[in-house]
Amino acid sequence: MKKTVWIEILTSLSAGAFLFAATTTPPATPKKKASSKNTAAKRRTAKKPAVASWRNTQRAPTPDRYKEIQQALASKGYLQSGAPTGVWDNSSVEALKKFQADQNLEPSGKLDSLSLIGLGLGPKHDQQPAPQP
Repeated sequence: MKKTVWIEILTSLSAGAFLFAATTTPPATPKKKASSKNTAAKRRTAKKPAVASWRNTQRAPTPDRYKEIQQALASKGYLQSGAPTGVWDNSSVEALKKFQADQNLEPSGKLDSLSLIGLGLGPKHDQQPAPQP
């Protein structure tokens, strides 16, 4: 609630007397402390731990997979080092960036599905389908 206080100020200017209004607000009241009911309810609705699924359990490629990728980059002329080592180092990242740029992909240097497909290392379609129950 606002309280209005009127203050009259008389001056001897040519216009005569002026009337000014000033508004004041009451002092802020302290906030109430949260009841134990509210905090208990918040605790009950807290996030549940994530269930492991393929979406949140992605793993880094194995050294053998890195060797495959390095071999594909070397066979296309992007990786200039010797034999594939299976260690993803700066030369591998730079080679992948050059390959991605030539393929009109974002040259991030990160392994992604489009880059792997471009290297011929995408999903294998010659595998036997899973038996139907």
